Amino acid sequence: MAAPSLLNWRRVSSFTGPVPRARHGHRAVAIRELMIIFGGGNEGIADELHVYNTVTNQWFLPAVRGDIPPGCAAHGFVCDGTRILVFGGMVEYGRYSNELYELQASRWLWKKVKPHPPSSGSPPCPRLGHSFSLYGNKCYLFGGLANESEDSNNNVPRYLNDFYELELQHGSGVVGWSIPVTKGIVPSPRESHTAVIYCKRDSGSPKMYVFGGMCGARLDDLWQLDLETMSWSKPETKGTVPLPRSLHTASVIGNKMYVFGGWVPHKGENIETSPHDCEWRCTSSFSYLNLDTAEWTTLVSDSQEDKKNSRPRPRAGHCAVAIGTRLYFWSGRDGYKKALNSQVCCKDLWYLDTEKPPAPSQVQLIKATTNSFHVKWDEVPTVEGYLLQLNTDLPYQATSSDSSASPNMQGVRMDPHRQGSNSIIPNSISEIVNSVKSEHTAMKGTSVKNKPDLKASTDSNASSHSSLAANASNHNSCVVDMLRKNEGPHTSADIGVLSSCLDLRTVIPETSVSSTVSSAQTMVTQQTIKTESSSTNGAVVKDETSLTTFSTKAEVDETCALPATKISRVEAHAAMVPFSKETPSNPVAMVKAGERQWCDVGIFKNNTALVSQFYLLPKGKQSISKIGNADVPDYSLLKKQDLVPGTGYRFRVAAINGCGIGPFSKISEFKTCIPGFPGAPSAVRISKNVEGIHLSWEPPTSPSGNILEYSAYLAIRTAQIQDNPSQLVFMRIYCGLKTSCIVTAGQLANAHIDYTSRPAIVFRISAKNEKGYGPATQVRWLQGNNKKAPLN
Repeated sequence: MAAPSLLNWRRVSSFTGPVPRARHGHRAVAIRELMIIFGGGNEGIADELHVYNTVTNQWFLPAVRGDIPPGCAAHGFVCDGTRILVFGGMVEYGRYSNELYELQASRWLWKKVKPHPPSSGSPPCPRLGHSFSLYGNKCYLFGGLANESEDSNNNVPRYLNDFYELELQHGSGVVGWSIPVTKGIVPSPRESHTAVIYCKRDSGSPKMYVFGGMCGARLDDLWQLDLETMSWSKPETKGTVPLPRSLHTASVIGNKMYVFGGWVPHKGENIETSPHDCEWRCTSSFSYLNLDTAEWTTLVSDSQEDKKNSRPRPRAGHCAVAIGTRLYFWSGRDGYKKALNSQVCCKDLWYLDTEKPPAPSQVQLIKATTNSFHVKWDEVPTVEGYLLQLNTDLPYQATSSDSSASPNMQGVRMDPHRQGSNSIIPNSISEIVNSVKSEHTAMKGTSVKNKPDLKASTDSNASSHSSLAANASNHNSCVVDMLRKNEGPHTSADIGVLSSCLDLRTVIPETSVSSTVSSAQTMVTQQTIKTESSSTNGAVVKDETSLTTFSTKAEVDETCALPATKISRVEAHAAMVPFSKETPSNPVAMVKAGERQWCDVGIFKNNTALVSQFYLLPKGKQSISKIGNADVPDYSLLKKQDLVPGTGYRFRVAAINGCGIGPFSKISEFKTCIPGFPGAPSAVRISKNVEGIHLSWEPPTSPSGNILEYSAYLAIRTAQIQDNPSQLVFMRIYCGLKTSCIVTAGQLANAHIDYTSRPAIVFRISAKNEKGYGPATQVRWLQGNNKKAPLN
């Protein structure tokens, strides 16, 4: 149960783009990181569609086309994938709608749709203030307010409690309305209520929960409709029920329904004796209902005053959107009593993290040098920073550069010399969540010309080399520089969508490894079968009948998933093989016998880090001591230690949001390089030809001498790999001086389709110099979701 003191509201103060005018009665939905707002009113009803990108903090007005609906307020607004449905609402004073519009957000295309009427009964009448909820391929319409008068200037309100089901067609279009036969007592007529749908994970049937609303007086009742049995019931709840209200919002995150704001009775009024005559006011109260236990919890009560403007002020008719575990609130009207001419619309945008972030993916290696690592991990949505830690078996000794540590500064301090511009050094966890702001690249649509016809992705999940060769044993798991270019047909410019499309792609920051080929070699368990010779340092075979197996786990793809177009590209990832042991669930790493102390590398705004040093804690300190109210050390006062060549380091990372520091990732381990071995090939490209495919690459950026030969390998199907899918078996398909080769259709017919992430054929390419073979670049050629043979 969260305490009010732990709520950490954030007001978004810096954003770009055309900000919509303040309003109330609007509606909002989320598509990935985008908050899409339509309608509402304030000195006239708004008809624009506004989009806010929560990653880039950017507002924009998409160029919509098609059957653009008129502006409306208090309408139904739901999202099904990348399509949005709008039903009903007030189009002008006293005139309500019962029209249905569909927006294909991938093309910003509006279409008016005409569902079939119910087989028995009339279709829904024009209305406003109804609930319109989506589950599966059906929308559920309940209640609202109708105008009994045919004269829009003579408003005769009629509260509704009718219930309709709207069946959708897959992708686009609708089938028609139906009127389900329900059991039990039906909720009383109402408008400006909320309805959410929730289904327990792994069990139970979906249920719709209706809360509050208006029927001459505000309501505080909770109703439940089982969507399988169509049975209405009034669940018994525990805890303090929120005050009666309307024009509030209800949002489901996990198993909780969060209720915020709305109109509630004025303090001191007895609503039981005079519900129609009492005065009403806006509220900023905030509660949630645990939908599994039916228990209410008050997070912010109506009696709590906010003298520091540390949370949204009272409001009603606002919108709320859940993105991940974060709740966003925008606009709405503020006011006192019922005089509409005294209403003032709020212009502010707030968000609140409702729980600690999940553990990020394992740390992945982009490149390594003799004394540094460039690492990354998958982004965690809606976080404010990441805490990166490492440990090693070497004794910790401060570097001589300790005396140059930056002086103690208030707030966030940068240490660009050692950890890169992504690093931020806070004094306390409160400064993390108050000061850490993500840096993003603005999201822009880009025309795609000559889109490649291959779905390709690369991982630099480089192979560890055998210690069979004495002259190469120290090179085990060495990782060498990666070429981080975006060139040729796979540049980042080719990853966009057509300019007329919604740019729903994951925004690729400048530090991303997208569209590159990473040359990381990682700790990979190897078993060699018929290796060419001990001097090859593993990872090579004599001919196509000889095989090499590698244990490859946790490979990651980040190919763009676009709603309207499928863009093929080659991507680089420095994936790693996880340790068998799990990271302790408690992020505080205690020093035990045989276990090294975890040291902070720093706190980073983005999901990449350049690591050349780490911080040494004073004796007796065991890293951060608390989670959520963490005692983060003042890094400027701590000593630093440099990374050492040829040394293994273990990494883990945790995400940070307004609720504190989440659990750490699983552990990854990498080694700094020993000079002399060649780097991994880079800029891998795959293209089809009449014989099969053409595989090409660029020489290593760090050849460390003359390159004597290259070897390319293909993961193939074997009985062994069926028994253990995480252990790939590779067959050498090329050995020579050229930086390209042909992979024949016959060879591809034996390829293993790797399903560790998305289906892909896996290649590896490595270079050899006088000292032996260096790390291999791993390439994952995406094959789509079918199991057809490649090239089909």
